[in-house]
Amino acid sequence: MAIEIRPTGGALGAEVLGVDLARPMDDAAFETVRRAWFDHLLLLFRDQDVPAARQAAFAARFGELDGVPGWRDKHAAGEENVLIISNVKQDGEALGVLGDGELEWHTDMSYIPVPPSVSMLHAREVPETGGDTHFMNMYAVYDALPADLAEAVRGRVLNHDSSYDSSNNLRPGAVEVTRACDAPGARHPLVRRHPETGRPSLYLGRRKNAWIVGLEDAESERLLDRLWAFAAQPEFAWFHRWRSGDVLMWDNRCTMHRRDSFDPATRRVMHRAQVKGEVPLAFEPEAA
Repeated sequence: MAIEIRPTGGALGAEVLGVDLARPMDDAAFETVRRAWFDHLLLLFRDQDVPAARQAAFAARFGELDGVPGWRDKHAAGEENVLIISNVKQDGEALGVLGDGELEWHTDMSYIPVPPSVSMLHAREVPETGGDTHFMNMYAVYDALPADLAEAVRGRVLNHDSSYDSSNNLRPGAVEVTRACDAPGARHPLVRRHPETGRPSLYLGRRKNAWIVGLEDAESERLLDRLWAFAAQPEFAWFHRWRSGDVLMWDNRCTMHRRDSFDPATRRVMHRAQVKGEVPLAFEPEAA
């Protein structure tokens, strides 16, 4: 069956038909998928039954596999590079991580010096309602910025707080932050250049304790509030309602995502693989 790329019609994303991820993919087919990923930022493969090892092998076609520090004991059986995202408990012990609560808008692991480029989720079990994921096109957000906001972010660097996760929970061993300018974490350009496409995107990461380096706290908060309010407009987002067997992969360098909460009495089990990225580089309009 020939590969078909079917855009979602939303701000980002396309469904890929004619691919069985449980089977090896030849170079020509992979290049078709890779180009579609660059074009659409997010790809959806429906009705997949992919063993964890095959998911890891497919993700590794995009680069070196990456683990998540502190969660090494929550990986799929026999595959340490596939993390379990789940609310399910076995004998009182959590099977995976991130539970059943809402996860706020974020870019995966933007708080480390070299954030991942690819995140890939395989839905093994999903509840009938809830637990769905929203995605944001950060190319489109940057391209649509009003002139004053575009000028305000030019050349700016953002500190991405590492002390809290996307559920607003303090990470183990972290100290509560009272001033954003004192938050630990990595500093990245507020407008980053995609290493493959060359396109600029707004790189917001997470809202909590974010700080625009060099600005007074109040000034940083005002500008970030404006940027987040602008980015949160529905025209920049696309919503995915999960079905069992879905595989969804997205580009962390130019997207953000958030998750709806769901009934803790239901089961949700996802397998996640991710790929190491690059040190984010600033976009220089004059060099474009």
